[in-house]
Formats: sequence, structure tokens, C-alpha cells
Amino acid sequence: MTVRKITILGATGSIGTSTLDLVEREPDRFQVAALTAQRDVAGLAQAARRTNAQLAVIGDASLFGELKQALAGTGTRVAAGEDAVIDAAKIDADWTMAAIVGFAGLAPTMAALKAGRTVGLANKESLVAAGEIVMAAVEQHGSRLLPVDSEHNAVFQCFDHAAPGSIRRVILTASGGPFREWSMDEMRTATPAQAVKHPNWSMGAKISVDSATLMNKGLELIEASFLFPLPASAFEAIIHPQSVVHALVDYVDGSVLAQLGTPDMRTPIAHCLAWPERMSTPCRQLDLAAIGRLDFLAPDLERFPALGLAMDALKDGRARPAVLNAANEVAVAAFLAGRIGFLDIALIVRKSLERYDPPAPVSIDDVFEIDAGARRTALAAMETIAA
Repeated sequence: MTVRKITILGATGSIGTSTLDLVEREPDRFQVAALTAQRDVAGLAQAARRTNAQLAVIGDASLFGELKQALAGTGTRVAAGEDAVIDAAKIDADWTMAAIVGFAGLAPTMAALKAGRTVGLANKESLVAAGEIVMAAVEQHGSRLLPVDSEHNAVFQCFDHAAPGSIRRVILTASGGPFREWSMDEMRTATPAQAVKHPNWSMGAKISVDSATLMNKGLELIEASFLFPLPASAFEAIIHPQSVVHALVDYVDGSVLAQLGTPDMRTPIAHCLAWPERMSTPCRQLDLAAIGRLDFLAPDLERFPALGLAMDALKDGRARPAVLNAANEVAVAAFLAGRIGFLDIALIVRKSLERYDPPAPVSIDDVFEIDAGARRTALAAMETIAA
């Protein structure tokens, strides 16, 4: 068996730790080249020690000394700062996990792609904000993107890549989040603790809030439009509370292919980690008889306007998805900090889209400028709401 050398960008987050769990179960199959984290020195150092990682990088440069001390006496090299994270993304590796949450993951993901790496993409914001530029880099540098998000990975497994013209539409499923049956009045007083309590999945705070607003599904629709060669109108979302069916691909002959599995991110991670082969996982076996029923509902865009905003951004294109993403990140951070209410998240995104409409980006520098402008706009909109 050939040993696969891997890098994990965002090793201490939900996706990163799930990846490490799989890697550590088969130490003869994987060798860890580099691990990165933003501020979790203890988690990063422990992971580096357990896997004998060649390089450990902490994004916050002020924590370099702490990480160096934590890994003293090991053979792991230590580095810190944003540039060091970029360098880690470019390190020689057979497979790179892009699991840094949010827009912050764009630069490291681009660095890995420009280095010609095979990238397991769990950072949807890279494609939302800079989809055309990212996909151009894949083409130009001979790199490969493997979709890690459960929905996109499900589509990847069901999609006839040799005959995309035979496909009518792609349907991504959403659990509906913790507030699926809540009224607008109830959601108005929802707390961060309630919003991050996802009914089916174990995820980080930001993604959990996005799932509660259904913005996550909107971002995933935008991401899917760059991963799979279909028109924007071919991508749809449906509520599926059990989170057993992860996506469906509808063919022109009436056949609908679906990928099913228990809600455990180690399944899609393993599919990408071992691709084009398969590997075993400790995930619970799917028992349809025990589940008993699978329900599907149309999303309620009145109670969950964030999904509608994302669908409009997908349809409009240009810089709209980048503005949507940046404004949402600002609003979610403010909600988690207790500065705004839950319903204010979509309101801030909507106001930002109304007030800021820059031209489509043609370079990565344009994307960063658009992101910065959208964040300023979102902060200004937030001030008017707070007032």
C-alpha cells in the first residue's frame, strides 16, 4: 500500500479533528506533512505529537513561543503567522484538507491549488467568494478539488461527470436546523446557545448558526454551481429532517440517484481521503428499518430569508456571492457575541447587498477588496439596527 502524505489546514476544528481521527486509525496508510490551527496551541501540539507531524503552524504569530515550547523535544518543526500557514498549504503533500472556516480559508486554499495539490475542500467560502478564480486555478495548475461537504460529496458520488447534459437538476438536503418548527416570534429571542445546538450534526459554532438560518444551504448551492457544470437554475434545496439522504441527482430520463448515510462527517472525509479507493470508517451503519421514515419539505423562505438571499446571489452572480458571504460572517460573529438578535443576521445581509454592489472580481486581489468593502458595509448596517 502506498503511503499518502497529507496536510490538514484547520486541524483543530470539527472537520480537522474528524480527519485526524481517520488518519490515526490507519497510521501505515498516512503520513502527516503539516498541521495548522489559528489559536488552539494545545490541540495543535497534541495532534502533532500523536501523528509525528513534520510541521505545525499556528496562525496567530503571538503564540509561536507557546507552540514551540509545547513541541520541544519532538521532531516537529514549528512556525507561526499567516504567511507560515500559506507555506504549509504549499508543502509537498499528496493530499491537502482545506478545513479553515470562513473567508480566512481562501488564501491557503488558493496556495495549495497553485502548488498543484489534490485538495479536499471543506471550505465552501472559497468557492462562494471566488468561485471562478478558484476553478481557474484548478485548471491552470493541474490541481484537483474533491468536495468534502456531505452534500457536495454526495452529488460527486451520484453525478455522471462524463455526461452532465443528462442531468436535469441537483438537490441538496438540509435538516432545517434547530429552529425548523419555530415561529418568527420564537426565533426573535433565540440565543447563540440554542442556535449552535444542531439536531443531527456536530459542527463548529459559525457553521451551526448558518445551518440555523439556512444560510449554510444557500452557500452550498453557490458552491455546488462551481463544482458541477450545470446552470444556476438547476440547483435546489429541500428540507430533510433526518439528514440521511445528503443529496439527489435528477436525470432527464426520470431517474433520481441519491447518496445516503448516517450524519457523520467522517464518511465524506473518508471518501475524499482515500479517493479513488474506499476506506473503512467507525461510522454507525445505516439502519433504514430503525429510522422508519424519510421526510422531505419545501424550505420556508419567509421564516428563513437567508436562503432566499443566497439563491438570489447565485442567480445574479458577479460579486453578489462574495458580498453575501462577507456580510454573513460579520453578522454571525455579532450574533455569537450577543450584539444582535438571530433575525438580524439575514437583515444585515440583505441591507449589505442593497448598499454594496461592486463589479465582478477578475483577480484574487479584487476578491479581497470586495470582501473588505462588504464587511465595512455590514458593520455600518449593524450600527443602524442597533440604534
